[in-house]
Amino acid sequence: MAKKKNRKHSRHFMSSVTACISTTMVLILVGIIVFGGSMAGKLERTLKENFTVTLLLDDEISTRQAYALQTDLRRMPYAKHVRYISKEKATRIQAETMGSDPSEFIGYSPIPASFEVQLRAEYACNDSIEKFAPNLRKASGVTDVIYPKDLVAKVNHNFRQISIVLLVIAALLGIVSLSLINNTMRLSIARRRHSIQIMKLIGARWGFIRKPFLLNAMGMGLLAGVLADGVIFSGIYALMSWDEGVASLISPAIIALTLGSVLLTGIVLTLVCAFFSVNRHLYMSREEANLY
Repeated sequence: MAKKKNRKHSRHFMSSVTACISTTMVLILVGIIVFGGSMAGKLERTLKENFTVTLLLDDEISTRQAYALQTDLRRMPYAKHVRYISKEKATRIQAETMGSDPSEFIGYSPIPASFEVQLRAEYACNDSIEKFAPNLRKASGVTDVIYPKDLVAKVNHNFRQISIVLLVIAALLGIVSLSLINNTMRLSIARRRHSIQIMKLIGARWGFIRKPFLLNAMGMGLLAGVLADGVIFSGIYALMSWDEGVASLISPAIIALTLGSVLLTGIVLTLVCAFFSVNRHLYMSREEANLY
């Protein structure tokens, strides 16, 4: 009798371990989805915030006018950072880039002073720029406004396509993840279907019957989430050590969002799946449970 009981406990323990490992693998997949989406969003924002609108200034603009224009630009909602480049500095940059100083040939520098306005990500699209660019051209001391129109359009188009692809992949993997966790919980609870029928026969309330299953599912989801977080964090740490450029994109907020999402998903999905799986057996008759 004792051997039979030990075998039963051993089978139950092994099924719980198997269910926990299966759930952990699914949660790792969920973490990869969240991390990939967050990284794509951060990369898009970083690229967009590197776009600049250049205001070319008249050579006759006074220091007072330039200072007033700079103050106005910094107050604008679309401006993240405003940098003034003097005529001398612009000429020096041009000489270093081209390998020759144009003032040596024509006697003066044709390159004007300018303001470079680094845009906020939400304004880094042609539709937004075209709304405020005409007002900038009308500003006193400004001769022209230049921005990389084709590059802005291309980057926004590419990221829209990437977002659609990521959304489709996330939806498909989300369905797969839910299905796998649901099947894992159903198999785990199905092994104890006779215990559910016995508790029903002695008149136990359904809430009382559900409670240990839900607590067990929550514990399994929590443990699987912690294990998955450990694997994901190790992967993120390795990725940050591998490349400094990638490391600069991985912020503490992205790490916290990824790990938190995995942990929350593990607890919520296992609870929900366990709730419906237990209910299925509660609605079964004893004959149906024996045939299941």
